[in-house]
Amino acid sequence: MTYNLKRKKIISLFVSVLMVLSMIFSGNAFAASEDIKTINILSFNDYHGQVLEGKKEPGMAKFAKAIKDFKNSNKNTIVVAAGDLYQGSAISNLNEGAPINEMINNLEVMASALGNHEFDWGIDKIEKWAKEGNFEWLASNIYDKNTLKPVAFAKPYKMVEVDGVKIGFIGLATPETTYKTKSAYIKDLEFRDPIKSAKEWAEKLKSGTLEEGKADIVIALTHLGAFQNKDSKVITGEAADFAKASTYVDAVIAAHTHQTVSGKVEGIPVVSAYYNGRAYGRLEIKYDLNTKKAEITPYAVDLIGSIGELKEDTEVKAIAEKYKKLSGPKLNEVLAVTDKDLVHDKLSGPSILGEWICEVMAKATNSQIAITNGGGIRTSLNKGDITMGNLYEVMPFDNTLFTMDLTGTDIKKVIENGIGNDKIGWVQVSGLKVKYDLSRAFGNRVTEMSLMNGTKLDMNKYYKVVTNDFMASNGDEYDFSKGKNKLDTNIPVRDALINEFKASKKLSLVKKNYLQEEKKVEGPTIPVIPQKSVIYTVKLGDTLYSIGTKYNVDYKEIGEINNINNLNLIFVGQKLIIPQN
Repeated sequence: MTYNLKRKKIISLFVSVLMVLSMIFSGNAFAASEDIKTINILSFNDYHGQVLEGKKEPGMAKFAKAIKDFKNSNKNTIVVAAGDLYQGSAISNLNEGAPINEMINNLEVMASALGNHEFDWGIDKIEKWAKEGNFEWLASNIYDKNTLKPVAFAKPYKMVEVDGVKIGFIGLATPETTYKTKSAYIKDLEFRDPIKSAKEWAEKLKSGTLEEGKADIVIALTHLGAFQNKDSKVITGEAADFAKASTYVDAVIAAHTHQTVSGKVEGIPVVSAYYNGRAYGRLEIKYDLNTKKAEITPYAVDLIGSIGELKEDTEVKAIAEKYKKLSGPKLNEVLAVTDKDLVHDKLSGPSILGEWICEVMAKATNSQIAITNGGGIRTSLNKGDITMGNLYEVMPFDNTLFTMDLTGTDIKKVIENGIGNDKIGWVQVSGLKVKYDLSRAFGNRVTEMSLMNGTKLDMNKYYKVVTNDFMASNGDEYDFSKGKNKLDTNIPVRDALINEFKASKKLSLVKKNYLQEEKKVEGPTIPVIPQKSVIYTVKLGDTLYSIGTKYNVDYKEIGEINNINNLNLIFVGQKLIIPQN
């Protein structure tokens, strides 16, 4: 009996030792201890001026409440942002970002990366936001061409100490800013390689040579883009390329592409929190003060699924209501009525809304041909009343009408850049009939171009063309460099649309199909219809991917069964065969 009791005690002691050893040498090395510090970094990106709640937007009051609730329940939590914060909604635009800046101040945001849209209203606004919002802009790769030093309106890095742990943040802007904002605002700025810039400052932060001392952890706070495959979870894009080459940083906060990303690239955590406040990012850091090692876990916290359950923060709601009241009379003004949905999606091809906007641009400047970028048109217009607020949502950017004379050769080159361009979206045109073939190489897809009277476009002749000042200055990599008689009218495109709305009052638009996919002559292919299938009618806002998700079918399979060559191009009212298991 005594022997058995001793044997049980020995076994129990042995098991306890094994459990302790397994905690030390397994993945649970960061078990609860006074020497293990837990720190959370919350991030948001591409907020785009969302003041009020919408169908998929929590609005600033609910978004702020979600952030504050987490902070209140988790000590050692800091908040940062990753750029593109102000530009995008009518209320924010009309007030030059003031409501968002008040929210940022209320949330005690510590620092932010600079997004490309931070430059939309000029550099003076950037400095003003930082001062009034009580935070710092970080950008280690933006240099002043005149002084050859980092720009004065942002710091390369910021060091913060949280519960004895020093965290260094390195700010990084996307080099795409050079062609995704007005060139006039950034002509004196140089956007350097993010990888080289981050390496320089990470080494300084970790070496202890800076006045703040040595950083225990270095995080890249960036406006670099990322994508994540929903099945494989593989992360790609600018931020992924950066992470692969940047073993000297411990985590990457990404932005720019409006994607939800949460995972690791070769061991480096990467997080990006969708856009418009629909999610927030979280990096959970567990740092061992003894071993000086950190374990960082990324999370993307979705807010869309619980919008109805989210509470509102009273302080931030008061901010929203203040600016809603200030902007209300102008926002609620009804400009016109449309008898149908005017649909637009920059990745889904030429749109009825894009065509009409081009027609208005041409009419306002007495131009023969109009060309605009699909990405500058941010959403669709629904059937019924069109208010000033709706128009600001469609066209939040203050771009102006820009005219010039272009040869047929250069017009073709410009249009080629926007045919099936998955990077920037589709070009929108009026005044031309263009046929294209997506099976041909990018940049060589246009097969035929003619004027509206049927006359073939003369490659050597000059035609009067109107575009916007963003595109005229190489925006979205469109090349208008060879244009003659260039003139920035300084008339906002939005103002031209307002005038046309008020003059028309009632819109009954018909799609003109200025851009047409060339039909194959080998005859139609008869789809093989699965025995078990349903017929789905495409609705406003649908994509093949969203339809596939709804029916648990690979969107590529839907495309193949329905003979869809361009998987980004479907139309409202189109009937699709959906296979069922």
